[in-house]
This record gives sequence, structure tokens and C-alpha cells, in this order.
Amino acid sequence: MKVLTAAVQAMEQGHAAALVTVVGVQGSAPRHGGARMLVYADGRTVGTVGGGVFEHRVVEQARLAIGEGRPRRYLVHLTRDLGMCCGGEMDAFIEPLERRERLVIHGAGHVGAATARMAVPLGFQVTVVDDREELLQDADLPDAVERIEADPRRVLDQLPSGPLAYHLVVTHEHALDQDLVEALLPRELAWLGMIGSKTKVTRFLLRLRAAGVDPALFERLCAPVGLDIGAETPEEIAVSIAAELIRVRRRADRPSLPMSTQPLPARGEGVSATPWAWRRPGG
Repeated sequence: MKVLTAAVQAMEQGHAAALVTVVGVQGSAPRHGGARMLVYADGRTVGTVGGGVFEHRVVEQARLAIGEGRPRRYLVHLTRDLGMCCGGEMDAFIEPLERRERLVIHGAGHVGAATARMAVPLGFQVTVVDDREELLQDADLPDAVERIEADPRRVLDQLPSGPLAYHLVVTHEHALDQDLVEALLPRELAWLGMIGSKTKVTRFLLRLRAAGVDPALFERLCAPVGLDIGAETPEEIAVSIAAELIRVRRRADRPSLPMSTQPLPARGEGVSATPWAWRRPGG
């Protein structure tokens, strides 16, 4: 049980790790089927799958699986392949643990609240920060959302950072937006987004440059935030932001176009789907 307990803690705390399970044994082997071991990205382990060369190789395989983010199998003959005296075979399944991303939303207004409601079922651990008590309490947020009543600038050091931390800046003041972006840009984050028009974003970047912020950091800011789907209402904007979060999570670098625009031979060369609402009369 200590292996599974450690695995749960690793997922909750955002530590990169992989669970190793012996799924098959043939002949003489140091452990039976079902034996488990947890391997962290730095090579530390909890539990054992038999020790010796086999376990050393499994740890190597687990670290590779963590880096790739994909499970893998390790099947080996202990004597022929590893020079061990056991004489049997062992088959291990190595599964990287999914770590739960943290999304911090700075601002409990219409868009911030709608995005929080959208992000929870997507698996994000959501925190909403706002210094307006009445708005924070009346935002109709899911119970799973953590609420922090404070000026976001004063609690930044208490909020998540690192490769699993996503920050969305959607406050009610341009000055507050700019202060937050300036403070967050140098930090290691999975994603930093800010709502606003192209004009607002351009002005912010010019001000940040004038304030001495390294322009090389500007590419870290996803603004205007969200995928371009023509969103207007808070709920539609939340959908576009959620789509961008998924795109970053899945490391999808392809253009953000409807999948129906991809060529299909059955439609004919150069023909893509055209919704009825886009068609001209008689078209």
C-alpha cells in the first residue's frame, strides 16, 4: 500500500513519477506478478520489483517514460539478457502518472467565473483570486474551486508556479493586469494568458519594454487570450480559453482550424465542409 499511497501523493503534489507493475513472470524470478514500484523523475524509488540489474533497468525505462509522457512495457529474460542467475522472464508495465495542472484565475468577473466553471471538469485544480468579497462569493463557482480574497499582487508568492501552473489574468483594472503580467512573466509557468484587445496588449508590451522588462519574455504571454472562434459572451470566451488550455496541455502545435477543414478524398480535391449558415442563397 505504501507504493500506491506515494503515487497518490505524487499526483496531488505535482511530482513527476511512474508506477511500475510486474504484469508477467515466467520461471524463476525475484518477484511475483503484481509487484509494484514507484519511480520519480530523479530516480528515487518507493517499493521494489526485485532489485539487482532488472530493477536498475526498470528505473531507466521509467525515467524515459516520464520524459516522454507515454507508458511502455519492459520484457526481459533475466539470464540471457541481463546475466542474472534466476533464469526466468519478467514483464513490467510502466505508466507515467498524470499530474493535475493548477489554474489560477486572477479576477472573479464574468469571464473569470465562466472559465473556472469550464476548467474544473477538464481536470484543472482551480484557484480564483479577487479582492472583491461580494463578487467572489456571488460568482457561482463550483465547490472544488479555491477562493482567495486578496489583491492578487500580494499573494503571488503563495500561488502555484512551475511546469504545471497556468495563470489567467482577467481582472477589472488595466493597471492590475499589467502589474500581474510584469510579475508573472519571469516565472516558470506552463502558460500565462491575459484577456484584452490587440490594442490593449500592444500598449502593455510597449509599457513593459519601457519599464525594462526583457522583450524576450514577451513570447511567454498568450494575449489576446483564447482561440479565435468568434467568441463574444463570457461563456463563449471561456470556451475559447479552455480550448487554448487544452491545446497547451496536449502540446498541439497544429493550426487551430476546424478538423472538418482538413482534406478528405471523398469530398473531392480542395473541398472542405461549409456550414449551412455560411452559404450564400443558391450556393
